[in-house]
Amino acid sequence: MPRPLTAALGPYRRLFAVPGARAFTAGNLVARLPMGMFSVSAVIMIAERYGSYALAGAVPAAGLAATAVVGPLTARLVDRHGQARIAVPAAAIAALGSLTLALCVHVRAPAWTLFAAYVLTATTPNTGGMSRARWAHAFRGPGAENAAALHTANSFEQAADELCFMTGPVLAALLCTGAFPEAGTVTGAVLLTGGILLFAAQRATEPPPRPPAPGERTRSPLRRRGFPPLLAAFCCAGAVFGSMEVVTIAYADRLGRPGAAGGILALLAAGSCLAGLAYGTRRPADAAGPGEPAGPGETGEPAETAQAARFLRCVAAMAALMLLPLLAAATGRLALLAPALLLTGMATAPTMITGMSLVQSRTPAGRLNEGMTLAVTALLAGIAAGSATGGWTADNWTADTPAAAYTVPLAAAAAAALAAAALTARAAPRRPAT
Repeated sequence: MPRPLTAALGPYRRLFAVPGARAFTAGNLVARLPMGMFSVSAVIMIAERYGSYALAGAVPAAGLAATAVVGPLTARLVDRHGQARIAVPAAAIAALGSLTLALCVHVRAPAWTLFAAYVLTATTPNTGGMSRARWAHAFRGPGAENAAALHTANSFEQAADELCFMTGPVLAALLCTGAFPEAGTVTGAVLLTGGILLFAAQRATEPPPRPPAPGERTRSPLRRRGFPPLLAAFCCAGAVFGSMEVVTIAYADRLGRPGAAGGILALLAAGSCLAGLAYGTRRPADAAGPGEPAGPGETGEPAETAQAARFLRCVAAMAALMLLPLLAAATGRLALLAPALLLTGMATAPTMITGMSLVQSRTPAGRLNEGMTLAVTALLAGIAAGSATGGWTADNWTADTPAAAYTVPLAAAAAAALAAAALTARAAPRRPAT
């Protein structure tokens, strides 16, 4: 193996030298793969059976909005009672909701039943957050080495997210178009249940539960300085992802190539996955562990603004690159849209890695799952809004100009940049009065 490649893989080798890391990662990847399948499967099967992209976008949006409410409560239970004890029954309820949705769609039940079934999936445990919590437990304690390892772990987890969102839509599209419209949802429910059971069985790497002591009152992550604008940025980023998914499916359908949507969306995730793995080989000077203050940045910014400034740069790059899909779609050629999405995705992983590092450094260690789930549910709430807005736009604005719907992810990315700018301003130290 060439020496540069060996050096680049070194940080990742340290991760998987942790006893039990490979086993819990395998289970987590299986459980996480359906996250890239469920919404695409729902959009395809509902649009096929009911003939409406507005309904196809609104149903997943309702489920994701419910997850934004239920998710943090589930994560709080995980922190207090342990991952295995909570995640298994929560996943079982979510799988039941997915199977019920597939049945309702198959028999063309009234639209309200689709919303009711999808809401049950709100109990889906935050598998990515639980995995990140295991890494944080493995590399707990002060020191540059642990901080560097945790940065690499966060990068790996983001790449794993992107891998699932890269292969999930392709698998969902193949199953829904090649077998039967409900096949993607049914397969996702089976994978979620099996993956969670495998993940939960790895008890040696599970962080110990931390029930509150009598009289103890831990400050909510929501009350931490800079947390609300950070969640706003995650929400806007989620709107980018949700709208991009729906408008790309609708765009490919308008061009008579519905089966190509999954592969094109996979390129967006592929760009992000590659960028995330590369980003994990270097440790920013301002990296910090859970609950630790950020260190000074590479550019000399004050300690409390270094991470926020880096986050702003990443979000701004993502917003600028969102112009590429709009310009490519305006040509009416899928062959140009595909590489545009690949390039656009390269800003996604650094944005999410930096944002999640900010979440971890601003969350008390005893509420780590809750803090990360708040970020994920903000992301999901944005995906819900973006999915609904993208579906409505695809139905109402794109009869003559199919590319017009790509203004939705562009606007959402610009809003994310504004939220990140507000976070940077909030994190800036106050000047002493003169």
